[in-house]
Amino acid sequence: MSQISSQEGPLVQLTRAGVRQGDSWRVRGVDLTVAAGQIVTLIGPNGSGKSTTAKMALGILQPSEGEALRRKGLVVGYVPQKLHIDWTMPLTVSRFLELTNRLSKSEKNAALERTGVGHLLSSSVGSLSGGELQRVLLARAIARKPDLLVLDEPVQGVDYSGEIKMYDLISKMRTELGCGVLMISHDLHVVMAATDHVVCLNGHVCCRGTPVSVTQSDEFKSLFGHKGGAGAAGLAVYEHHHDHVHLEDGRVRHADGSISDDCAGEHCHGDHDHPHTAAKEHHHA
Repeated sequence: MSQISSQEGPLVQLTRAGVRQGDSWRVRGVDLTVAAGQIVTLIGPNGSGKSTTAKMALGILQPSEGEALRRKGLVVGYVPQKLHIDWTMPLTVSRFLELTNRLSKSEKNAALERTGVGHLLSSSVGSLSGGELQRVLLARAIARKPDLLVLDEPVQGVDYSGEIKMYDLISKMRTELGCGVLMISHDLHVVMAATDHVVCLNGHVCCRGTPVSVTQSDEFKSLFGHKGGAGAAGLAVYEHHHDHVHLEDGRVRHADGSISDDCAGEHCHGDHDHPHTAAKEHHHA
């Protein structure tokens, strides 16, 4: 993976990058940049290439085409989507934090305090609630003092109230650490309000843009009005604008009526700003 030598440039950058597996592309034609202090959210249906794109940005997967650049000496903190742990093991939070980091007790305490769970240091990991576990995972990630935080569905298994609090916490960590944040979200419509840039994927970049505050969205009010209140300020609605339709057989119908096997050719250049009719697996209200 090529490196970005300048400390003034982006943390990670993908240019027309894609990963091919066998005869098919997992994702293709992705342009993506994450800078220090910036929050970028990847959204899309299951199997759309969100995790693959993040892995390219981190150098875990090498692109089959295009280019992936990463700042020299980049320190990454990672919160996984799934954690494979034998919950019957007598694993404390303190020991869990040491599995991937060599930390002093004061460093562990400081990281847990920053995420609001300092009282859980001696608790069993298996006894934690979904929200507590996410905060412990975030503490483990920030203990590395990362330049880049990568969060794979960080509000998974968390209720609405916990989701708002987690997003507020992530925004606070971005400000305090000055790090960039690359977040993966399963929600196609509602994202963290502090997000600077949203990239919608479905095997390629379908569209990109900035979210709209929920307080300005009639759609959110009609759908989630019962969840409203002051906490809703932590959420934002992303309005999709696609110029193509994903057909049931996996092919793509473009705005000019033509059909192709994918959207990485001359029809698609990453920045789609024309509305379209939603199709299978990509329903946008």
